[in-house]
This record gives sequence, C-alpha cells and structure tokens, in this order.
Amino acid sequence: MEWLKDIDHPLVTRYASKEMASLWSPRKRIGLWRRLWLALATAESELGLLAEDGVTPRISPAQLAALGAHLDDIDFANAAQHEKRLRHDVMAHVHTLGDVCPEARDIVHLGATSCYVTDNADLIIMREGLDMLSGKVASVIAALARFARQNRDVVTLGFTHFQPAQLTTVGKRACLWIQDFLLDLHELAHRRATLAFRGAKGTTGTQASFLTLFRGDHAKVRALDSLVAQKMGFDRVYPVTGQTYPRKVDAQILDALSGLGQTGHKWGTDLRLLSHRQEIDEPFEADQIGSSAMAYKRNPMRAERLCGLGRFLMSLPANAAQTAATQWLERTLDDSVNRRLVLSQAFLTADAALRIAQNLADGLVVHPEVIRREVDKYLPYMATENILMAAVAAGADRQEVHEVIRQHSHATTLALKEGAARNDLLDRLKADPSMALVDINAVVAAGNFAGRAPEQVDEFLAEVVEPALEPYRGALGQRAELHV
Repeated sequence: MEWLKDIDHPLVTRYASKEMASLWSPRKRIGLWRRLWLALATAESELGLLAEDGVTPRISPAQLAALGAHLDDIDFANAAQHEKRLRHDVMAHVHTLGDVCPEARDIVHLGATSCYVTDNADLIIMREGLDMLSGKVASVIAALARFARQNRDVVTLGFTHFQPAQLTTVGKRACLWIQDFLLDLHELAHRRATLAFRGAKGTTGTQASFLTLFRGDHAKVRALDSLVAQKMGFDRVYPVTGQTYPRKVDAQILDALSGLGQTGHKWGTDLRLLSHRQEIDEPFEADQIGSSAMAYKRNPMRAERLCGLGRFLMSLPANAAQTAATQWLERTLDDSVNRRLVLSQAFLTADAALRIAQNLADGLVVHPEVIRREVDKYLPYMATENILMAAVAAGADRQEVHEVIRQHSHATTLALKEGAARNDLLDRLKADPSMALVDINAVVAAGNFAGRAPEQVDEFLAEVVEPALEPYRGALGQRAELHV
C-alpha cells in the first residue's frame, strides 16, 4: 500500500491539529478495539465465567496477560491480508490479534458482535473529541474576552442591515461573538455529559450470547454490561439497543458541531466586513502574500477559511440525520460507510475551524483612527434618537418630530451622495422651527450614544463568561499556529 503515501487529505495535512487527526487514526481505533476485547474478557473472568465442565475458569490470568501485552503492536499489513480474504474488518483484526497471542485466541471477542468494538470505540473517540473541542472553544472565548475587555469603550458604528444604525463599542460587539461560542460550549458539554456506552449487548441487543455463556444467570449478564462500561471509563450504558447504539446520537453530536460551523461562519463574515471597512484586521505575517498578482493586497484569508470550513461543517449533519432515519429494525449496514466518512470529517473540520478561530481571536488588530473617522462621519445621524427623545420630553409630538428628522436625514444623505463636502444634518435640524424646543448642541454634547455598551461588557464578562470558563481553565491553550 505504498501508494497511500502519495495521498493528501487537506483536513489532515493543512487544517486540523495533529491531536485530532491522531484521535481518528486507524492506530487509535484498533488500539481501542483491543482494549475493549481485554475489558470484556477481564469482566467475564471477574464474574466467574466457567468452562464447559462448569468448574474450570473459562479465562485464565495468562490469557489476560497475553492480551494486555499486545494492545498496540498492530500489524496492519497482516490485518489487510486477513480482510482481503475474509471481507470483514473486525474478524480480520480478531485474527491479527490471535496471530500474536495464540494462547488467548479463543477468548478474543467471546460472546461479542462486531458492534461491541466498533460502536463502543466510536463512542470513546467522540467523547475524547468533544473534550478536545470544548477546550478549544473555551480558549477562543477566553481570547475574545481579553479582546472585549481591551476594547470595552472603543466607540464604533453599529449596523443593522449592514447600514449604519446606532453606536456601540468594539468590545460590546465582541461580546456578541462570545455569546454564540458560549452557546456552542454549553451544547458540547451537554452532549458530552449525556453520552453513554453501548456496552455488551450481543448481536441484536438482547444479550442472548452472554446469557448462554453465563448459563442463564441474568444478574451476571447485567453486571457484565456495567462492568465493561466502567473499565472503559463510562458510568452509564444505553439501557436498550439493537445491534448498534442509537444512530440518533450521531445526529445530535453532529448538530452540536454544526453549531460551531454556524458561529465560526458568522464571526468570519463579520471580520471580513470589518476588514473591508479597514476597522479591524486579522493577523498578517511579515512575509505573508495577499495576492500572487496584486502585491498590495491584504486579504482576510483566515476569516475566509473559517467561513469555508464552517460551510462544509454545516453540510454534514444532514448525512447523520438521514442515517438515523433509515435504520431498519435492529440495524442495517448502510450506516457503516457514511459514519466512517462523516464522523471523522465533522470532528476534524470543527477542530480546524477552532484552530483558526483561536489564531484570529489572539491576533486581531483594531484601527481606532479609522473607527473614529467613521463615527464622526455618521454621528449626526446617531444623535437623532437622543434629539427625538429630548424633543418629546420638551412636549413635542413624537410622530411629528420623527417625520421632521426622517425628511432632513434623507435630504442630507442625498446631498452627500451628490458630492456635498460635509454632513450638515444637525444644522438642518437647528434651522427647522419645529425643533425650537430642543437644545441640539446640549444633546450632542451630552453624548452617551453607545448607551451602556461598556458596562454591558464588564457585566457580561464577570457574570457570564468567567464562570463558564472556570471548568476549562486547565485546557485553555496558547495562540494556535496554523500549518498554512
């Protein structure tokens, strides 16, 4: 299989971390299969599984020791030969393990079905993957929290419909980004907390094979299910299954990962818009090239990549949903190839997106002078809401004042579009007799057009963000360095 060395999968070679790629590697998976076989045999032995004579222990300490000595020396070439002959991946590795510890060959996979190793291993891998992703989401939140705190009172234009609306602050806008990531963090934590183990359920989930092994002892069969789960680090099992754990679980997890894609895409889009306005730039290396032709370009390529990965990630849950919907009775095998593809790609893509997100959050560059220039340009518009309230407080009719402001605002905008040198909206309002009750200069001087934005930043970070990050303090990472 020398030709495999020439194959390049961008999720592994360009985007995802080595840790996440390793988690979904064949060596990790088959290593888990072997640990699951050892856990099953050990649990069967501890529960007193007997040989045919009803007296002799069916599994010896020497056999368990032999299995334990061969958890990671996996001969993939030998396994490939077995699979080519047998057309069955699990049995190929049963034989491969038996080849290196023949004394334990007859206790490998004893009473189990293939999904005992494949499904339980997938659950372990996804649980570890959720832990990895949660730590990375927390790191992004922590970095954005620092950014929000630093820019809590940097007043900037707020937008609705991507049209200038009212003022906010750069820090307050960052809190909106953080809030989306917090929702994702909570969802990942929920999926992690509710993830259970398939356990030792047998071919159609009835545990019939184990009931036979334990000579009709239901209590021992129930104990086996729990004991194997405990040995593999789970405190609960799905109480009933068919041959597989519910494929609904995959769909729910991928929905949570899709949320990361949604958040990343929204944030990446915001950064691209702000980059166009030259208000905030993403990190840019000293020798970085923005365009092979246009040497002056400084493109927001990290944010663009974040959007691209988010779009791909958001497309994957549909596959898992269709798989969950089309399982027949106790199981059908058309889920196998889909799950091999979609589960690994979803976790690798989410990991890649979060690496970019952390790199961005740690290196955003704010340009206060550009922001201030834009604020000054639109400040007369921003002041009109306060002018409206002041007029009403002075006894004017709210709807009449609103109409006066609307007409003068649109006239000012038209004049600017036709070449006027300055925004003279306030002058127009001062000259209008219907605004005589309002001291417009005093209203503008009082300011406070950004409302409680700085205070909202302080409150949000202290009351919501910091407590949410507390369980993840040990997982907060440094700035992520990207492959490309």
